Amino acid sequence: MSQLTLSTSKKRERYDTLSIVLHWTTAACVIFLFASAHTWQFLERGTPLRKGLQSLHISFGILLAAVLIIRLIWRISAAFNPERKLTPIAMPGAFRALAHLTHGVLYLLLLAQVSLGFLFRWSQGEPFWFFNLLEIPDIFDIDPMLRRTFAMLHNNVAWALIILAGAHAFAALLHHYVLRDGTLRRMLPGLKEKQR
Repeated sequence: MSQLTLSTSKKRERYDTLSIVLHWTTAACVIFLFASAHTWQFLERGTPLRKGLQSLHISFGILLAAVLIIRLIWRISAAFNPERKLTPIAMPGAFRALAHLTHGVLYLLLLAQVSLGFLFRWSQGEPFWFFNLLEIPDIFDIDPMLRRTFAMLHNNVAWALIILAGAHAFAALLHHYVLRDGTLRRMLPGLKEKQR
């Protein structure tokens, strides 16, 4: 009986594989999307390189939207799965609250950013493609006059997202190199779960 209690109450030391893959896919998409949007500004309008980069930007934006939906479902489902609960890392309550707040705001910014990206494209009144495989039709009749507003908001949210993501990465490095509490190791790919 005591062995059963021990096995059901045992918590994980690291995130599960899907959580790790989704996290790093999100990070890669955000970095590429930000970099590509600021790269094509230096390219001549109408050139194949600029159009190709914009097409890739759109495709990675759609990928980010799909990854974000899967992440949210997977994260919510973790609350109902004792096997996916992590052993808490000892830290002051204020640090823990700040970490939760940062994660919450990052999710809100990601949701806002992908929504604004779609709204901006639809306000242009033309369909767009996911890696030339799947056409995303214009399903909303959005006033083209809102295009500039969506573009401005999309840009502002991108900057807020990249600044907060940078702070999140800095905090992870602080945990790893200064506090040495194992926080970053939980999300690094390729490491084995510690056996207790």
